[in-house]
Amino acid sequence: MRVTVVGTGYVGLTTGVALAYLGHEVTCIDKNPAVVESLREGRPPFHEPGLPELLRATYRSMQFGTQLTPEAAGADVLLICVGTPTQANGDADLRYVEAAATEIASMIPEGADTVVVNKSTVPVGSARRVASIIQDGLAHRGVQAQVAVASNPEFLREGSAIYDMFYPDRIVVGATSSGPIDRLRRLYEAILEQTFTPPSGIPRPDSRELPVFVTTTPTSAELCKYASNAFLAMKISFANEIAGIADRVGADVTEVMRAVGLDKRIGLRYLGAGAGWGGSCFGKDVRALLALGDQYGYEMPLARGTLEVNMRQRRVVVEKLQQALKVVRGSTVALWGLTFKPNTDDLRDAPALDVARRLVELGARVRAHDPVGMERCRREHPDLAIEYAETPLDAAQDADAVVLMTEWETFLHVDWGAVAERMRERVVIDGRNVLDREMLTRLGFRYWGIGR
Repeated sequence: MRVTVVGTGYVGLTTGVALAYLGHEVTCIDKNPAVVESLREGRPPFHEPGLPELLRATYRSMQFGTQLTPEAAGADVLLICVGTPTQANGDADLRYVEAAATEIASMIPEGADTVVVNKSTVPVGSARRVASIIQDGLAHRGVQAQVAVASNPEFLREGSAIYDMFYPDRIVVGATSSGPIDRLRRLYEAILEQTFTPPSGIPRPDSRELPVFVTTTPTSAELCKYASNAFLAMKISFANEIAGIADRVGADVTEVMRAVGLDKRIGLRYLGAGAGWGGSCFGKDVRALLALGDQYGYEMPLARGTLEVNMRQRRVVVEKLQQALKVVRGSTVALWGLTFKPNTDDLRDAPALDVARRLVELGARVRAHDPVGMERCRREHPDLAIEYAETPLDAAQDADAVVLMTEWETFLHVDWGAVAERMRERVVIDGRNVLDREMLTRLGFRYWGIGR
């Protein structure tokens, strides 16, 4: 099938490259000339494991451009994958989605038969809004074309986006007629039936059921993305709330949550207590859900509490350090990890940045190391008054404490004996509850976890 992808961020580029790998004819459109040039050379503009290799295997068979053309607009499927940032009231900003719809309407050729897909995370009613923009645009031009609009939310995790694209739990499509549903079923057929040859380095799981193809209305499809992310964020915040009481009564939240998660009705995933979640999705989507509730006069205390608990966890990390050092002013703190999670260079809403800012406010000298996020942090946060170290050991030189904020593999396998030799005081704040407490204690460290 001929596929056009508008927007080459995490969702757009991952989706486009994967569909090209499956044999579809893919054209990617991005307004940034530098991004397009990078893609034409086979270089993705962001860090995502497995994406550079997959792009290099497919980019010669793909088309990249800065402007939508009539040929691209008349594709069998046209995916809108642009950003939907948060507005001041928490609702999603649809200016880029509407701009994409307007441009599509201006370019769809006479006689085209295309399905326009909202793949961006959008509020309820967005499919209807996009459809009206396109129909008005076609009417203004006097163009006769068969255009249907569907909702097809993405469920990709940064750091695991390629895996999630090829081996999803479900694919959700919302449409008002069978035509777009049938076309998207054919678009994803190789994934739904798992008939493709797995890409190198991304093997098919040994035991995994086939993805479920969920068909529903556009409204339900739009809401299910917000509901899914809100629930996952709520699970993490629940674990963090239990961590707070575990600290006070002397329990170990890692053991408590393991026992809770072994209940098959609950599951073990997303029950890790720690410094809280960040990134571009959870906070934005929970706020958008709250904004939707406000529009209808419907209070959502669980969703609101999810945000409040998560922000509190960032303060908890600093409070742990204050308890350990007593006086933070004048101390040197090694901050391990800047990105909101491992295997990405994304710093959006990263807990580590809030912790770093607060420590600087308290008078600490902060020396940070991140395997891939430092250059982006320098560029995007020039006002952040921290130092950058080339290695974890360099960050720990003469430090009074190490604060682990991102669970990168390099931090999990560091030589703690060498770390101990370099530090002035041996304090470790484990913001992700992933370090070996007994080993650190044997080496003379004072270990502080979250809820442990």
